[in-house]
Amino acid sequence: MKIRLDEWLRREFYPPPAIGTARRWIKQGKIYPPPIKVGRSYYVDEKAVFADGQTRPRLVDRIPK
Repeated sequence: MKIRLDEWLRREFYPPPAIGTARRWIKQGKIYPPPIKVGRSYYVDEKAVFADGQTRPRLVDRIPK
């Protein structure tokens, strides 16, 4: 399920970064899997991760059990 970017930021970070920072991360490919843009809003997978220079999670780790 996808949630709005601002909600995802509140779940992942305390305090959450500015929305402009998160949009920059999207353009730089630092949120995986990449969010989608619908209208003027970004939607992020609930299990998305912030991957700043880290290796991306393996596909097998993302498959629900």
